[in-house]
Amino acid sequence: MISANLNGKCVLVTGGLSGIGLATVKTFAACGARVAVNHLPNDPATDQVLADLEQDGHLIVSAPGDVSDPDQTEPMVEQAIKKLGSLDVLINNAGTSNTRTPIAFDDLDAMSEAFWTKIMQTNLIGAFRCARAASSALRLAEGVIVNTASVAGLGVPGSSIAYGASKAGLINLTRSLAHALAPEVRVNAVAPGLVRTPWTDPWPDERKAQTIDNCLLDRMVEPEEIAATMLFLACNPAITGQTVAVDCGRTS
Repeated sequence: MISANLNGKCVLVTGGLSGIGLATVKTFAACGARVAVNHLPNDPATDQVLADLEQDGHLIVSAPGDVSDPDQTEPMVEQAIKKLGSLDVLINNAGTSNTRTPIAFDDLDAMSEAFWTKIMQTNLIGAFRCARAASSALRLAEGVIVNTASVAGLGVPGSSIAYGASKAGLINLTRSLAHALAPEVRVNAVAPGLVRTPWTDPWPDERKAQTIDNCLLDRMVEPEEIAATMLFLACNPAITGQTVAVDCGRTS
């Protein structure tokens, strides 16, 4: 895994309590950064996860707030920046598939207005809200935004039409924000493939195998590998407006 000296740097990770988000929190904190961990206000795992991170010696602050709620997002970002003192990196990781099992693309009736709204408000509009709220602090720091997209946004079938559309929109938003915030702020995205997380752990082996069989490396992606790519994008000053697929060769 790559590493960097991030002593004195401040990072906000949305959706930071588990999976890719938690791996990203640990990766940036291990490099010396102070990290604000965003989480849902009533998530029962909050106290234990934050306690474990602090016990490991990481510099952590809590940043509760639901990014799908316009009334919570801006205050959450503002409070996180206030606690941190500044902001160098925003990781827009919070997201949802809004379903435990894939929805067939031809099952249009399963994707109700409420289903679409939850996915778009979280995966796409929530990321924009966070970027907008953080933009002034990031400009001052000449900072970075890294978004968690998905290979579903690159044309690989995802959990639903709505999910794929939200991630395709996030990839487009990444490019647009890179233009909007240049030259002070760089904006990139990572597009994970099938990642080993608490969300995918309960999946039947047959379901996982359907994807793994189409991957050149014949395995799932580890969350730490996504986090390492986020760290690379955050630290390389020559990269902006790009989306990097980390999918064990699924899209190759």
